[in-house]
Amino acid sequence: MKMKLAAVAAAILPLAACVEDTGGTASTGAPAVGSSSDLSSFEGARAGQAEMGIQNLGYQNIRSDGLTSWWFNSSTGACARITTSNGVYSDVTMLPAQDC
Repeated sequence: MKMKLAAVAAAILPLAACVEDTGGTASTGAPAVGSSSDLSSFEGARAGQAEMGIQNLGYQNIRSDGLTSWWFNSSTGACARITTSNGVYSDVTMLPAQDC
């Protein structure tokens, strides 16, 4: 169990470094990449390992169609469409909440 947890942590830790620090300066209104509002940094991640990281950010998989899944964060209203190819997230697109 410890080995599995360590492997998941090792896979997610590099993604945490992708979070954008706005430093309290004027914001453009865009969410920080890799945050509970923007999952685009998960593109290229191994699907099985990254799924827990997405869930830890508050997202739930609400529907799937083939290799494409839609994830919704009810706390932030963020919606993501994630396509898996060859075991990795090949496309991560943030969508308006109504698309979820």
